[in-house]
Amino acid sequence: MSGDQNYINHVALVLDASSSMSRLSRKVVEVADQQIAYLARRSKELDQETRVTVYVFADKVECVIYDKDVLRMPSLKQLYRVGGMTALLAATLKSQRELARTAQLYGDHSFLTFVLTDGQENASHRCADAPVRGPRELVAAVARMIETQEDNWTLAVLVPDQMGKREAMQCGFPKDNIAIWDATSTQGLEEAGQVIRQATEKFMVGRARGIRGSRAVFSTGAEAVNKETIEAAGLTPVDPSEFQLIPVAREAAIRDWVIECGHTYRTGGAFYQLSKSEKIQAQKQIAVLEKKTDRVFTGPQARALLGLPDTEVRVKPDHNNDFTIFVQSTSVNRKLVAHTRLLLMI
Repeated sequence: MSGDQNYINHVALVLDASSSMSRLSRKVVEVADQQIAYLARRSKELDQETRVTVYVFADKVECVIYDKDVLRMPSLKQLYRVGGMTALLAATLKSQRELARTAQLYGDHSFLTFVLTDGQENASHRCADAPVRGPRELVAAVARMIETQEDNWTLAVLVPDQMGKREAMQCGFPKDNIAIWDATSTQGLEEAGQVIRQATEKFMVGRARGIRGSRAVFSTGAEAVNKETIEAAGLTPVDPSEFQLIPVAREAAIRDWVIECGHTYRTGGAFYQLSKSEKIQAQKQIAVLEKKTDRVFTGPQARALLGLPDTEVRVKPDHNNDFTIFVQSTSVNRKLVAHTRLLLMI
């Protein structure tokens, strides 16, 4: 890309508006509006032009906003109305097909789409927007479309359960571009919004490093954290004299264990191993350990590597053979998990 070409992001939200979403409809608008405000702020900070498209779907698929400058977006309050069945596959196909007709002249263009649904596909075969009619043909059409998308396209979906995840994988969605959200509560939708924000942050920071698309937007595993992404993020190893790795033999409070192992406890100096789903606050530092060499990488770019925005988000550790994620602790009684390790900055 020549230096004078700007980054142009085309971000689409494809939102389920079937009848079952009615109890969450106000929250959908709130979460979508928050996402758009976040996109507007980060676009300015990272100097990336962002254009937003919004589709809503029930029995039919409707584009309510098309490729509009994120800094001029209205609230979705007047545009999101629920009622009907779930034409999920038709919405996925229509959104990607129409966005593919967007001009990509003069700039480094990239497309990021989030599809959010609280249920299974049940209406596309009757939907006028579907290019084919049979349920099997629809699944094959989506899989074929995803397979043939260029490398500057990222398509992700949020589904309510494991069955939804299986169906999404059958449709060709990359495994790490599928997230499960709790569709039973407004809290679940709030958390889905955080997941989308985290994935967007990872995408936008990646754009600034020349990454054009991703098949692992929801992952903290090997797809997201590896030698190449660490290098691309500009992370350098910490001097071995500046940290110690301490095995955690049994469950214990963090300060007690540090002192028991003969060290001084300093608030913010100890990092616990991310071993289960956790909420990570905006101010918490992240460190990444290379298992083979015990090299440790940290710094502000480590948060960006995981796509952590400057708000609290829930993060789950995904399987990674080569790297372990550590999170800064600012409490004295954080419970350490037995048979993990503790990273102590000296």
